[in-house]
Amino acid sequence: MQKTNAARILDRNQISYELREYKVDEDDLSAENVAAKVGVPIQQVFKTLVARGDKTGILVACIPGNGELNLKLLASVSGNKKVEMVSMKEIQGLTGYIRGGVSPLGMKKNYPVYIDNSALKYDTIMISAGQRGMQILVSPTDLIEAIKASMNKLV
Repeated sequence: MQKTNAARILDRNQISYELREYKVDEDDLSAENVAAKVGVPIQQVFKTLVARGDKTGILVACIPGNGELNLKLLASVSGNKKVEMVSMKEIQGLTGYIRGGVSPLGMKKNYPVYIDNSALKYDTIMISAGQRGMQILVSPTDLIEAIKASMNKLV
């Protein structure tokens, strides 16, 4: 299994994690599908979403796979009046990752990251390893430390 930039960042920070590979279904990149394939409950599989605030610019939200991002909550906690999702065609240019493989670790720039506070209910959560077909199982507190994330209610 080849390590991704996200995994190397965790290695550098001496954070323990587990890499899990799965067969990618190009027609179904949903968190539900990923959760079923890696054998982790959907609420522990966190999807990484990229948004743009009217005051702060690009920001990142990590929410449970079965949740829907509340843009008003994200705007409030990030100091914006309004937040909207970036378009699919902007994702790779902004993050260096393609849709279905966006990790909160190792983006092109250090954007502010907000993680839904439900992550703290679990010993481990699953995030993208930075490519389709690979996920990282990691302690949410270790992830928060590694990316200097803020914990907030986002769904």
